[in-house]
Amino acid sequence: MTGDSSRPAHASRSAAGIEGDVRHLLDIDDLSREELFTVLDRAADYKLAQTRGEGHADLPGKTLGMLFQKPSTRTRVSFETGMTHLGGHAIFLGADDIQLGRGEPLKDTARTLSRYVDAVMARVFKHENIRVMAEYADVPIVNGLTDDAHPCQTLADLLTIRERFADLDSVSATWIGDGNNVAQSFVLGCALAGIDLTVATPEDHGIDEAVLERAADLGTAPTVTHDPVEAVTDANVVYTDVWVSMGQEDEREIRLRAFEGFQVNQELLEHAPEAAVMHCLPAHRGEEITDAVIESERSIVFDQAENRLHTQKAVLSWLLE
Repeated sequence: MTGDSSRPAHASRSAAGIEGDVRHLLDIDDLSREELFTVLDRAADYKLAQTRGEGHADLPGKTLGMLFQKPSTRTRVSFETGMTHLGGHAIFLGADDIQLGRGEPLKDTARTLSRYVDAVMARVFKHENIRVMAEYADVPIVNGLTDDAHPCQTLADLLTIRERFADLDSVSATWIGDGNNVAQSFVLGCALAGIDLTVATPEDHGIDEAVLERAADLGTAPTVTHDPVEAVTDANVVYTDVWVSMGQEDEREIRLRAFEGFQVNQELLEHAPEAAVMHCLPAHRGEEITDAVIESERSIVFDQAENRLHTQKAVLSWLLE
């Protein structure tokens, strides 16, 4: 996993080169701590409204363009459903369905889409691509995932933890496994929210140093170890993700050997008897997590998945209000 120590053009809270106050969500630390909790509160309100069957069409007539270079289940369905709940409309844009797949520069795609839609969610490979879109777009850009970051997942994670434990400042969480894009956003999100985080990864698969420095600037950098047992001991939350991500399939056998001992299983969780278990899905059951754990009462994995819907509605309404 390779991070980027430079700060994006939008880090000053408005996109460089764009008139007005267009805001983007490219990294979780594009939000201040106050803004983070504003979005989480709004997401909780949307979830309650949906549970009660109350309408919340806060974006009537608004259109979201959804640009996918990478396939997805949760990201596509949650954003599309979310826009429907908000009274708007979402358009799926696969890379092969638009001119981007035929060589059109991203900056041209971003400027063109800005003339048609009110916001764009993009799920792309290179993080630099999402930055280019934000630089040239006149509408909010939301990062639906890049190789470096997954801020929408982190928002859902934090909402899920808050539902379980109420006071985030009192939570002790552990990340087990690969220091991938989900892990890096979770590190920054925990620093923003005040969660005490420990990260356990194999050597050479850790969190990018630049991300650790950003976490320290936000609040507190995580404790880093290569010992899964030490990491999970007495944790409130144990979180893992796949060891072989999209685009790493040719490294599969090498990576599986490197991650031996990092599986979240019943034996490991004996050291964290009260911990809730999280996974962003899709899971490779039998690799990074066992079927028994993901199906156990300790699992809040499907709460996380549901909360993608509610936090994304909150992000969209917050960006477009």
